[in-house]
Amino acid sequence: MGNEGGDAIRDFQDLEVWQMAMDLSDRIYRLTWEFPRHEVYGLASQLQRASVSIPSNFAKGRMRGTRRDYAHFVSMARGSLTEKRKQLILAQRLDYTTTEQSDALLNSSEHLARRLNALRRSLQSRLEPEQPITPVRSKPKTQNLKPKEGFSR
Repeated sequence: MGNEGGDAIRDFQDLEVWQMAMDLSDRIYRLTWEFPRHEVYGLASQLQRASVSIPSNFAKGRMRGTRRDYAHFVSMARGSLTEKRKQLILAQRLDYTTTEQSDALLNSSEHLARRLNALRRSLQSRLEPEQPITPVRSKPKTQNLKPKEGFSR
């Protein structure tokens, strides 16, 4: 995994996982250019947005100030990757892609997913454990069970 979870690399563009995500986005764009014209604002657009969201979220997270933020944005990148995978399957079912095209992109997606999962686990393992939030409870008010003066039964 290299230094992708560490601080030694200064720019997100140097990170292999970002480069993988960008390559995948490039391949998705090239694929969707071949989709039917009526899908320009439909599935093609959704695939493009989801694929761009992966490296974008990764880059945003990498440039944040904390590992917790980084892990959060890596999770968002994983979500976009899952969305893109679902859309690729639909594109294949609609015969917008060949089995070979879809399989190649799904395999690349799976490899990227494993890398993002490993990165997120690495980041989370280096976070300080969160303290559980316990509600502040005040002592229950005790009632004075002694009868008031002058009270008779």
